[in-house]
Formats: sequence, structure tokens, C-alpha cells
Amino acid sequence: MRDLDVITMGRSSVDLYGEQVGGRLEDMASFRKYVGGSPTNMATGGARLGLRTGLVTAVGDEPLGRFLREELAREGVDAGGIKIDRERLTALVVLGIRDDHHFPLVFYRENCADMGLRPEDIDPDFVARAGAVVATGTHWSQPGVAAASQRLVDLAAAHGARRILDIDYRPNLWGVAGHGDGESRFVASGEVTARLQAILPLFDLIVGTEEEFHIAGGTTSTLEALREVRRHTEATLVCKRGPLGSVALPGDIPESLEDGVVGEGFPVEVFNVLGAGDGFMAGLLRGWLRGEDWPTSLTWANACGALAVSRHGCTPAYPSWEELRFFLERGVPERALRKDAILEQVHWSTTRRRSWPELGVFAFDHRSQFEAMEGATPERIGAFKELCLRAARRVAMDQPGCGILCDDRLGRRALREATGTDLWVGRPVEVPGSRPLRLEPEVGEAAEGLTAWPVTQVVKVLCFCHPDDPDPLWADQLATLGRVHRAARNRGLEWLLEVVPSAVGEGDRETVPAVIRKIYGAGLTPDWWKLEALGSAEAWRAVREAIESHDPRTRGILVLGRDAPLEELGRHLQLAAREPLVRGFAVGRTVFGDAARAWLQGKASEEECVRGMAERYRSLWASWSDGRASAERENHA
Repeated sequence: MRDLDVITMGRSSVDLYGEQVGGRLEDMASFRKYVGGSPTNMATGGARLGLRTGLVTAVGDEPLGRFLREELAREGVDAGGIKIDRERLTALVVLGIRDDHHFPLVFYRENCADMGLRPEDIDPDFVARAGAVVATGTHWSQPGVAAASQRLVDLAAAHGARRILDIDYRPNLWGVAGHGDGESRFVASGEVTARLQAILPLFDLIVGTEEEFHIAGGTTSTLEALREVRRHTEATLVCKRGPLGSVALPGDIPESLEDGVVGEGFPVEVFNVLGAGDGFMAGLLRGWLRGEDWPTSLTWANACGALAVSRHGCTPAYPSWEELRFFLERGVPERALRKDAILEQVHWSTTRRRSWPELGVFAFDHRSQFEAMEGATPERIGAFKELCLRAARRVAMDQPGCGILCDDRLGRRALREATGTDLWVGRPVEVPGSRPLRLEPEVGEAAEGLTAWPVTQVVKVLCFCHPDDPDPLWADQLATLGRVHRAARNRGLEWLLEVVPSAVGEGDRETVPAVIRKIYGAGLTPDWWKLEALGSAEAWRAVREAIESHDPRTRGILVLGRDAPLEELGRHLQLAAREPLVRGFAVGRTVFGDAARAWLQGKASEEECVRGMAERYRSLWASWSDGRASAERENHA
């Protein structure tokens, strides 16, 4: 059964991208960790565009290899062809952005895992699932991986799959340039040319830059090189020309490249060319494999390349299918695409991490409330929060969509134990009860402390605000929220905004929508909203309209508890569950209040507390699920 559109094969690495822009690689002080490697980038970029992609490569049996596998799974890439090599390490690349023409990089690929692939590692059943395969030139640079690549292509041909070659020429990976010349894109080599020309007849589509066709054709005249390549293959040739766009050559090579099928480029500012060709290939494959004509396929490819050159990193820069369509329909009002706030929000919100269609959060991030309890000490509070985590994990064993809110000051052990598990994990940044909003010292008023957070944690901020607040107070609080927003985005962290207008003033049905509009009006786009339970479907509808009119791609709303009695809160959740934008709840004292007071005073055992909190947490899930089920029955009636 062909359930994959395309399988790519070849390099797979962890990219360490220098965060400082404009200097030498020698002077970079901090780095971002991304998925890398040309075919790995292609598979990820294709998956973001809706293709069903698979990957044949190898990674080490260590944290970097696990990072790649986890990220690929998150992106939807089928990992059935990935070998776990227990003898070799995952490849590593260190990269930087010097200016718009220089992008230094160093490959750490000595005896790396993906270069250890051999023919016996290529699973015939996995290849048989694909309608097409992409091989990359680098994996013909050494005998072992060349034999593995040959087997992939032979199997694809036997199954009638289309075969694509990305020339992917990196001189130093072929051994014709030194380790310090990773940035080099062309060094003439008769041996490389001969080896490439030997495999050209194997493919239906061959893609490369002008320099890559120069090495394949054995001449630095682009037209002559293309004609030489044509003598070896009947494949359609696609030549990438950077800002000039691209051209498809399905037949004889014309007198001018402009006489081919031309895909116009996009007028954008170049920020980073690294990985742009892999983004181009993802867009090209989306068009070609789905039966689009060459002008359309080239347009999609050029657009993906334009988006890639505008951002930091390779794989993180690639667009989703929704973003690509938005970009093509809207055009280019801002040449520096990374500065286009609307486009960047579309990119962020359509490429976020794990999906959470329903989310029930056990919130025990409280600090002042715990500290006010009889018998409380920092050590005792921390130990109790570990009991809260045990209760959450007990429920999570048979209830998907569980999460926690936990602080790092009193609940550090629980927070760190939960991070990296299947739980959704949120963490507060505000000084408890502060109005105007202030941030915890370890976070810093500029929110610079977020640089130390794991990317899987969600920033939670509680802001006490009301539509009738004076303008200076609004300005102060919005400025602080703005710092949180920018710091979270810069670090790739989602953030949740909790607002409780009723805690600081009177209100009606328009109070919460007015607060929401005020926050969006300041250019802030929380990933999640945490709001009080509302008393009617009409009130929820007004909130939904206020959110979706500004951010139709929001993660959604979580209902807070405010220490309401369990039965009362259950009724609120049943009503809220009927509103599609409400995705669940985030409740604390209703679940842990009685247990905390008893345990801190020595009146309950650990197991009694864990069991009681788990029962209350499950009860909230049951109320939520009942409300969702009732809404679904009514919708299908």
C-alpha cells in the first residue's frame, strides 16, 4: 500500500545555529538547536505542506539522535526508515550568519551515523510504501552510502516509484575542500563529475543550483553544463537561480534559460540562505507529486525558498501549507519577512509544537496561597507539590490531554520531574497578586530569564486587569505583558494569559471581551487564554468572537476554578464544554485545597492525599467530557 508520497534519503544532523548575527563564527556565544541535513529538512518541509513523507537515514543512540527522532515525529515524518546506530554519533553542524553573502558553517561528520548506512539497512517494504524517492548527491560520495543509495533507487524503480536527485553538492563532504570551507558551494573536480554523471540516468527529476549543475556537467558555463547533463539523462531538470527564481527544463536545453518554464522569484530581503534549497524542494515536491503544472510547482517552490531565506535556521523557517497559501494570496508588503508581524503569527501558530484538542490542567502553581496555610514551610510545600504531580500522573495513565501548572520556586522538584513527559507543563512568571503586573525575580522584568526555560514549558502569566482601569495602569501592565510576549516568542515558548476582571471590579457580559480586545489591540497574541467560567452560552459566544476576530488560530480557552466547590465547578465545565473555543480547564484549589491543609498539618497520609486529589481531578474530567458529549449529540441531532 502506497501511503507515503515521498521518501527522502541521506544526511541527518543537529544544527547549532549561532544566535548572534553579523559576526564571525569564532565570536558567537550562544546557539539554537535545530533539525538539519538536506533530506531531513526536505522531509520536514514536505510534511508541513501536507505531504506524507518518510525518511531513510541513521542517527546515534544518544540524546541528539533522540532529539531528531522526536522532532521528526512531531512534524509528522514517518521514521520507519531511520536506523539507530549504536556505534556512531549523530552528525553535527555549527552554523552562523555573518551577512547576506556569508554563512559560515562547520560539518562534524567524521564517521557519523548517517554515513554508516549500508544496503542491508534499506527496508524494501518501507520503500514500497512511497510514490517517489529523493536521493541526495552527498550520499554517493563514499562507497558504503553510495551502495545504500543505489539500493533505494533500484527498489523504487522496481515498484514504479518516481526518482528524484537533489545534487546537493558540498565540496568538503566530497573531500575536495577542507574542514574550514563548509560554506564553499563549488570546487571543480573531475572525479566528482564522473561519479555524478554515472548516476544521472537513474532519475526522473534532477534539481540543483547553477553551481551544482556545473559540477554535474563538468563546466562552469550553466547552459553547457545543462546540455552535458541532458546527454546523460532524459529527466526533467530544475535549476535554482536564487533571486532570479527557477526554471524547469523538461526537454532540450534552450539557447537561454528564460526560454524554459520560468518560475519568478519573490522580492524579499535575504537573511539566511542556508537550507533555502531544501525548502524550495519541499514546495516543488508538493506541486509535482500532486499533479500541478510546472509554473505552479515552481511558484510554490520559490515561495518556500523566499520564506526560508528570511528566517533564522533551516527547518524551523519552512512554512505550513496554510502559511504558504496565505503568503501567495497576500503578497509581500514587507520585504524583510521576519519583520512582518502578521505573517510571523501565521507561521508561529501553524507550526507550534504538540496539538492539544482537549486539555485538563491540574494547577498547583500557587505560592502565596500555600505559604498562608498552617504548617507550611518551603520544604513541606515542595514535597506536597510532588504529591500533586503524582495525582496528575495517576489520572494521565488513562486520560489523554492531562497537564499541570507548577512554579519553579516552591515546586521545583515536581516541575523538573514533569518536564519531558507526556504532560502539558505550564509555569508562572508573575509575582503573586501583583497589580500592576510584576515578574518573579528569576524571570526578570525584561523576561530575560525565559532563556533558561525548556522549550516544552508554557509561560503562564496572571494579570489582574479590568476595562475600567486607568490608562497609566493599562499602559504599565501591557508593557510588562509585551515583554513576556516578545521573550516567549524569541525563545520558541508558548504563553498562556490568565485574566480575572471580577477580582478587581464589577462586570457584565462585555467585561471579558473588552479586556481581550484591549490586549489584542496592543499587538499581543497569547497562545492560550485562561478565563473565569461564564454563566451562559451567549457570554461564551461574545468571548469567542472577541478572540477569533483577532486570532483565528488561537490554541483556545481554559476555564479556571477560583476555588469553587467541586459540584458547582462541574456544572460550569459542562456549560463551557459546549463552546468550541474552550478546550478544557486549569483548576487548582478545588482539587488540592482540602488535601493540602490536611497534609501540611499532619492529618492525612501521602497516599490519602494523592488518591483524593486524583478523584477530584477525574471528576472534573468527567464533567468536561459529559458536556462535550452532550454538545456532540446535539450537533448530530
